[in-house]
Amino acid sequence: MLLRPGRLSLDELQAIHASGHTLMPAPRAGLARPAPQGSSNEVAQPLSLEIDPQALPAIRASAAVVRRAAEGSEPVYGVNTGFGKLASTRISADDLATLQWNLIRSHSVGVGEPLAPAVVRLMLALKAASLARGHSGVRPVVIDTLLAVHNAGLLPCVPSQGSVGASGDLAPLAHMTLALMGEGEFFDGNQRTPAAEALRAKGIAPLALQAKEGLALINGTQTSTALALHALFSFEPVLESALVVGALTVDAARGSDGPFDPRIHALRGQPGQIDVAVYYRELLKGSAIRPATWKATTACKTPIACAASRRWWAPASTSCAMRRWCCCAKPMPSPTTRSSLLTTAR
Repeated sequence: MLLRPGRLSLDELQAIHASGHTLMPAPRAGLARPAPQGSSNEVAQPLSLEIDPQALPAIRASAAVVRRAAEGSEPVYGVNTGFGKLASTRISADDLATLQWNLIRSHSVGVGEPLAPAVVRLMLALKAASLARGHSGVRPVVIDTLLAVHNAGLLPCVPSQGSVGASGDLAPLAHMTLALMGEGEFFDGNQRTPAAEALRAKGIAPLALQAKEGLALINGTQTSTALALHALFSFEPVLESALVVGALTVDAARGSDGPFDPRIHALRGQPGQIDVAVYYRELLKGSAIRPATWKATTACKTPIACAASRRWWAPASTSCAMRRWCCCAKPMPSPTTRSSLLTTAR
C-alpha cells in the first residue's frame, strides 16, 4: 500500500488495522493478550507499506535544515539545547545524538498491559505518514525503519498506560522508538523478543538517532489516534449487528414499520435517529411475515422495545458517522448492504 502523507483515507487505515494478526484481542479494548494454549500460531502477513516517492524531496529538505542547525552556532531548541527547563543549556556537537537517545530512554516509562497489535500497526503507519510530510526534520532512514518493522510483522511492545493525551503520547511513542533502536522489545508472532534479537533476525539495522529525531518520533498523538480508530473500527460491526437484530425482532414480532416513518424522524431532526430509521426501513423491506399478519388481524402493534431501538442506536450511529466524517467524510455503509444480511437470516 502506498502511503500518501497528509492524504491517508479511512479505508486505508482500516485495512492496516485489519491486517496481520499476531495476538488475540483482549476483553478490554485496545489491549493485547497472548493466544490461548492450543491455538494456531499462524500469523497473517501485514500489508506491505511504502511512502509515496513524491514525498522524498520534502523529507530530505527538512532533514537538511536540521543538519545545518546542528552544525551551526545558534541555539535551536531540541536540536542543540536541552528540553523543558534545560532549554537554555547548550549541548555540544559530540553529544547531540546521545541527547536524542537519552530522551527516548528517559520517556520509556509506560506501564500496564501491551497495546493490541492493531493499535501498534496503526501507530507505526501514522507516525511514518506524519514524518513523511517533510516538516519534522528526520532523515528518510527513520521513516524507512518504521515501515521495515511494520512490513516484517514486528510490533514494538508498547505499554498501554503513560500517555499524556493531547500534550503528546510521549511514553507510548518512546517505547515504540526504543524498539526501533534495538533496546526495547518486539512481538514477533506470539513471541515477545528482545528488540536487538528481533531486528537481527529480520535483517533490519537498529535505528541510530541523530539530531532532533528522537524529539520528532515521540512528539505527536499517533497512539491516541490509533486507539480512537481502533474503537471506531471495532464498534462499527457491533452497530451493524444491532441494527440487523433489531429489524429481525420487529419482523419476528410481526410489528409495524410505522415507527420508522421518515416524517416522524424529520420532525425530531436528530441525524443519527434519521439514519437508523432508514436502515430499519431498508432491512424490513420485502418482509413476507408482517404483511400476512396484517391481513389476518385488525390491529398491528410494534413492541415498545423494538420501536424505541431507533432512539437507542441513534447516538451510536451519529458518533460513528461523525468520526468517519472527521477523518475523511466517508458515510456509514449503505443500509441496502444490510438487507442482504436480513434476507439470509430469515
